[in-house]
Amino acid sequence: MSVLDAAYEVLKKSGSPMSPADIIRPILESGMWTTKGKTPEQTLGARLYVDIKKFGAKSRFVNVGNGRFALSGVKAKESPAQAPLTCFKEKAKEISGKTYSFTDCAEKVLKAQGTHKPMHYLDITQTALSRGWLKTAGQTPAATMYAQIIQEIQRLRKRGEVPRFVQCGKGLVALTVWDKAGVDFQVQQHHEDVRKKLKAKLMALKPEEFEELISRLFREIGFHEVSRTRLSGDGGIDVRGAMVTGGVIRTELAIQAKRWKRNVQAPIVQQVRGSLGAHEQGCIVTTSDFSAGAREEARKMDKAPIALIDGKELINLMLEYEVGVRRKEVPLFEVKENLLDDLEDAR
Repeated sequence: MSVLDAAYEVLKKSGSPMSPADIIRPILESGMWTTKGKTPEQTLGARLYVDIKKFGAKSRFVNVGNGRFALSGVKAKESPAQAPLTCFKEKAKEISGKTYSFTDCAEKVLKAQGTHKPMHYLDITQTALSRGWLKTAGQTPAATMYAQIIQEIQRLRKRGEVPRFVQCGKGLVALTVWDKAGVDFQVQQHHEDVRKKLKAKLMALKPEEFEELISRLFREIGFHEVSRTRLSGDGGIDVRGAMVTGGVIRTELAIQAKRWKRNVQAPIVQQVRGSLGAHEQGCIVTTSDFSAGAREEARKMDKAPIALIDGKELINLMLEYEVGVRRKEVPLFEVKENLLDDLEDAR
């Protein structure tokens, strides 16, 4: 008997929605299905999701939400007394507890399983749903989960940062921290050295050179009409530019560049705001950081918005848009699952 056939029998007997963990318990105890896997409830959950996605309304099963499944077309029994009170308390706690983003859920699930072994994204999604960490109205949560994991990996690598996840092939995902001797950590160490060198070179620039670099960075980001202002009489604004989104929405930005070692304080934010022209938004870019007062001043809802880019974010943007750095592609080899793949394809 397959695990889905066994699940059908359990749900038919129960007459009420059940989680994969509740379904798998009587299956294993009765011997209807056996497995050597360490996470049979996750395997069952993944199979149920795949079956529902593949067959739609023709599937024998239906996802009723909160990580529970029932038989399609079968009205659930209204018999709360059949379940122990502790079971309902646990469900209520899961449903009312804190929820997380897709990628945060993936990290929590991988950490919680405690084996340091890769998991399939279908299993990750099912576990997150069953534990109440993930709540979504989408019809394909597993596909969304995998897409967001991949997007995060690509975005962080582009910025020269080490992503939380690593793809292990065939839909399997692992945490990068599990392999501290791996390539990703070696890359991270190299990029930390690059960041230190970038910071030193930035601090060695003359003020006008720093402003020119900021101008170039914003051009790469997508702004046009970028130009440096005069060295005096600019009201504290060093660079101006504009961006048109969708051919309709125009954003005009006034930027102050601070090649500083000390933190930027609230009066500087106020100065930039006072120097804005009509329809302009402000931005302060610094090699240092911002005080708590400066960040609070920039966030004031009743005043013109001021974006803040500190030294760490500045270097991340330089890496992402390759300003002041050169990206090197290092070819890496990996062993195929089937060494004869190419020969089979050629036949």
